[in-house]
Amino acid sequence: MSENVVSLRKTTENPDEGASVTTLTVVPDAPPAPIVPLWVRSGRAVKRIATDERTKTTGRAIVRHGLYTVNGGWIVARRTWDGKTGARYERMLRAAEAAGNYEVAEEWEERLQRFREARHRRRMDLLHSPVDVAKGVGVGVGMSIGVLVALGVVMAINNHDIKDVITPLAATIEFIGLLIRIVQVVWGPALVIGPLLALLGMWAVGSKQQAAPAWVMPANVRNGEGEPITPSIVVKALRDLGIPAMRNAIKEMGDAGASMLGPIRIAGCGVEVDVTLPSGVATNEVQGKRRKLAENLTRHEHEVFITIPEAARTVRLWIADSGALDEPIGPSPLVTDETMTANYQRGKAPWGQDLRGDAATISLYQRHVLVTGLSNQGKTAALRALALWLALDRTVQFWLGDLKGIGDWAMFDGIADVLIQGPTDDHVIQVTEMVENAVDEMNRRIDVRLNDPAATFPPLIVIVDEAQVAFMCPVKDDDKRPYGGSSSTSRYFMAVRKIHNQGRAVDVLMWQGTQDPTDQNLPKLVREGAHTRASLVLGTESQAVMALGEKAVNGGAAPHLLRQGLDKGTLVVASDGIDIPKGQASITVRTHFIDDDPAKAVAARAKAMRDGVTTLRVVERGTERDELADILTVLAGEKRMLTQDVIRKLAALDADAYGRWSFGDLTRVLEAAGTEAKKSHGRMVVRAEDVSRALADRDTDGSASAS
Repeated sequence: MSENVVSLRKTTENPDEGASVTTLTVVPDAPPAPIVPLWVRSGRAVKRIATDERTKTTGRAIVRHGLYTVNGGWIVARRTWDGKTGARYERMLRAAEAAGNYEVAEEWEERLQRFREARHRRRMDLLHSPVDVAKGVGVGVGMSIGVLVALGVVMAINNHDIKDVITPLAATIEFIGLLIRIVQVVWGPALVIGPLLALLGMWAVGSKQQAAPAWVMPANVRNGEGEPITPSIVVKALRDLGIPAMRNAIKEMGDAGASMLGPIRIAGCGVEVDVTLPSGVATNEVQGKRRKLAENLTRHEHEVFITIPEAARTVRLWIADSGALDEPIGPSPLVTDETMTANYQRGKAPWGQDLRGDAATISLYQRHVLVTGLSNQGKTAALRALALWLALDRTVQFWLGDLKGIGDWAMFDGIADVLIQGPTDDHVIQVTEMVENAVDEMNRRIDVRLNDPAATFPPLIVIVDEAQVAFMCPVKDDDKRPYGGSSSTSRYFMAVRKIHNQGRAVDVLMWQGTQDPTDQNLPKLVREGAHTRASLVLGTESQAVMALGEKAVNGGAAPHLLRQGLDKGTLVVASDGIDIPKGQASITVRTHFIDDDPAKAVAARAKAMRDGVTTLRVVERGTERDELADILTVLAGEKRMLTQDVIRKLAALDADAYGRWSFGDLTRVLEAAGTEAKKSHGRMVVRAEDVSRALADRDTDGSASAS
């Protein structure tokens, strides 16, 4: 019903006549809101309550626990049926046949036959059991009455009362009556409580098995967060991979599909399980479905690793706990243990942790090393961590070229005999000459070894970081030989190849760090010459093959599946120097990150262990040299040094000035200064005292002449 509001307004007309007239004006206002019927308001309230999240949660909980009870009863019934019949044996038999494992199928068939024979014997025994039971009951009752009467006779004789003869028998009858009365009292409540206990038991079974649809489960379970890895989850994930032969085989197996799986073992921050694939399914088919398998297991792709163990037609799955790989692994023992030392020959460097959480240590003894990966993913830090550990062995010598030149290796000043830092072509030339000098040192050691098979040498580690800069250098020398490239005339390439070929025998080793490998910036012969090959995240599978080799990638190594930026410092390693699970070709290592300041602290400990190494820094090309002063510089505080070592260190100081020096050149400079090399223990040496005195005499003579 609509209503109008009447407004009274007083107006005066004809003012000249003095007559006033009052008029009534009806002003219609906006119509009022219609009245909402009760049933509509009730419906809205019901809808609001029904769609409320608390209502949904409560409803899901009610349905979930109800289904736990129903499905738990079904599970109990199935287990009972399996225990009483041969259904379990038949399931396992079908599963083995579907998997193509006919030996196991024959074994299950034999077990089924033995079960049926035993069951037949039990059933035949039941035909005779009623008579046997009746006889047994009769004999038992008779003997019991006889014993009770005999006991009564003894009591009657002892008490001199004939009525005691039936006392034991009467007491037994009274006890039986008491039991009957107890049963009568308990029977009523038991009829009520018994079914409730049975329902509770079925609910417990269903709850443990999570026997309910996903939509009624709690939010964290529906989202897969923290979902435990169970055999049924793994089998379902494999079934849904989209491999027809796999799907059909698992369907034929039915509930026995878990027979494909080995035991699920806890392995560090995840679990590990071996899967024997059905006939007709190849291991590389499963490897190619890594992302889909991870998503089926409610994991991210980087949280599932697929490797190939020794067993035929088997893949090994390592499945991380959700989010576990995003947690840091902690500091390096090099930083936390200030007493740590290294041993080049027998020790192992603490590099990080494997995916199982175990310490990953690696032997560097007589092994060339190659570390590669995309830019800014931790390559230099991973390579430097190995060098820092090895620096704690005072016998190890380092020649180091950093072609990035931003100070990542500056803490090796005072540890390395040679330190070159810079990205220019001139620095590439200096690094190339340093590696060529290492080849000369290698050849010298080989010559000594030929004359003295028992001769030993201090390990010489030649490190070139950002080696791709050297391989890509376009500069040529005066003889038109390129410094870079991968041809037989390339100076850097050929020097590295020579060390790879023969350096290991005399402990001259080549370590290289390079980024974004291609055939141009990391030639095939060089990368395959490394004994330890490690890769951070890469862009493509073909690059992974370049970095680690085809065998490792075919065996499951997948640095191209690591996450750029998120998996910094995570390496896939192929090496015989690190413990790799049996049957695998590689191992994934999360390396310890040693920042610049801790690295300097470790380097300071290494310097304290050494005898005042003076690092030779290569000067700009073309600078005039003071030959006698340079000889004193390379002696570096030593009392005496072999002439070969003096020549070698002079060449490292300036390859242009001293690269072609021989013993005659050294003799010429010494004799011109009024001294000479002398013999010590049958070998020619240069004494620092003689050089220092000659240099002082020369400076004195120069000052006198000037005055």
